[in-house]
Amino acid sequence: MRAERVDHPVDHDQAVGTLRRSYAAVPAGEPVRLAKRTSNLFRPRSAQRVPGLDVSGLTGVLAVDPAARTADVQGMCTYEDLVDATLPHGLMPLVVPQLRTITLGGAVTGLGIESTSFRNGLPHESVREMDILTGAGGIATARPEGEHADLFRAFPNSLGSLGYATRLRIELQPVRRYVTLRNIRFTRLPELVDAIGEVVAKGSWEGEPVDAMDGVMFSPGEAYLVLGTFTDEVAAVRPSDYTGQGVYYRSLQRLTRDVLTTYDYLWRWDTDWFWCSAAFGVQHPVVRRLWPRRYRRSDFYHRIVRLEHRYQVAARVDRWRGHPARERVVQDVEIPLDRTADFLRWFARTVKMTPVWLCPLRLREPAGPGSARAWPLYPLQPGETYVNIGFWGSVPIAEGAADGDVNREIERAVSEAGGHKSLYSDAYYDRAAFDRLYGGETWRAVKDRYDPDHRLTGLYEKAVARA
Repeated sequence: MRAERVDHPVDHDQAVGTLRRSYAAVPAGEPVRLAKRTSNLFRPRSAQRVPGLDVSGLTGVLAVDPAARTADVQGMCTYEDLVDATLPHGLMPLVVPQLRTITLGGAVTGLGIESTSFRNGLPHESVREMDILTGAGGIATARPEGEHADLFRAFPNSLGSLGYATRLRIELQPVRRYVTLRNIRFTRLPELVDAIGEVVAKGSWEGEPVDAMDGVMFSPGEAYLVLGTFTDEVAAVRPSDYTGQGVYYRSLQRLTRDVLTTYDYLWRWDTDWFWCSAAFGVQHPVVRRLWPRRYRRSDFYHRIVRLEHRYQVAARVDRWRGHPARERVVQDVEIPLDRTADFLRWFARTVKMTPVWLCPLRLREPAGPGSARAWPLYPLQPGETYVNIGFWGSVPIAEGAADGDVNREIERAVSEAGGHKSLYSDAYYDRAAFDRLYGGETWRAVKDRYDPDHRLTGLYEKAVARA
C-alpha cells in the first residue's frame, strides 16, 4: 500500500524556504524565536525586538503510510491535527501528549509523555528521521546513524537551542475504537508503587492486558492507578463524555470501570487542563453550562494565564485583600520507581499541593528503528522505571521567604531522589549543576558543530536565564 498524501495548503519546500529566509533576516546578535500563536511553555521570556521565524506553512501532516505505519509530519503540526489524520487509518502515534496544541516538534525538542510511555518511552523515541533547521541556516536530515547522528541524539530536550525540526518521520501503532478503564484505588503509596512495577513487568493486571497507564494522587492515603485497554468491543454501555458537564479526574473517585472512545481518551485531560480549569471556575456546574464548549480547551486556559502574567490582575486583587504573594509551582519531574513513594510523601508534607498526576515511563525496549538508544540531554537510565509526577499551581510565599524558594527545594529533592526535571517551566539551577544534569558537554560539542556562531539562544539561557 502506498503512502497516502494529505492535502496541505502550503507546499513543504516552499514553507521551508520561507522559514530559511525569515531566519536569514534576523540580525546577528538578536534572539531567534518562532512566530507561533500557541505555546505550552510556562517559562517567562524576555521581550522580543524582531519578528519571529515564519513557521506558518509548517503545520500539517504530509503523508501517512498505513502499511509501513509511519507518518511524515511538519514540525509545527499539533497532535490534535496529527491524530485527526492517523485515526481514520486505525493508527495513532506511539505517545500522544495530553494537550491538543502540543506540536510534534515541540514534544521532541522539549519532551512529552503520556499513558503509553511505560511501554513506548517518550515521543522522540518513535522518530525515525528529522529535517532540522540548524543555527548555520541549513537543513540537516538527522537519523540514528550516519552523518548527523550526533544531532539526532542531542536534539531531544534541546529546546530549540540546536535548531528547529521542519519535518519528522515517526512510527505509528494500531489502535482500537474504544479504551476501557479500570480506576484502582490505593490507600498506601508502597502498594501503588508495587502495582506499577507489576504492570510494567507483566503488561497486565489481574489477568487483563494493559495498554496505557497513568494515575492521580489526591493525598498519600488516596491515590488511583488508571489502567487502559484498547478494544473494539465494549459492553452495552454508552462511552463517557467528559467534554460536557462531567469532569474527568473526578470520575476516578466514583467509578471503578469506565469506557471512552479512543479519540476522547486521548484528549481526556485537555478539556479541563487536567484539573487546572477549576482556577477559572469552569468546574462549577453553573459556570460550566454557560462556558462555551469550544473554550473548554487547554490552549484557551493558557491564553488566560498569559494575560494574567502580563497584567497581574489576580495578583493585584490578592494584594488588595492582604493575601501573601504566591509562587508559581508548575513542574513535571521523573522519579525512579523505588523512590516514588518517599518523594510523594515529602511533596505532600512540604509543598502541600494536590492533586498530582502520576505517569510511569521507561525508555523504549527494545529500542525501535527510530531510537538512538541514548539521549544525553535528558539521561534517563535504560531498564529503569520512572514515574512522572506533574503538579501545576501556586503556593503562598511564606514570610521571610523569596519567590522561587519552593521550586529550588523541589529541585534539590528531585536530584536527591536520582530524578530529572522537565524544562518547560521555571528552573533555578546554577550552570555547573545544569550542565551535569542536562548533558552540557555533549550539548556544547553539537552546538559548536551546527551553530558555530551561536546564533540560537543557549539551552541554559532559555531554561534558567529566561532569555
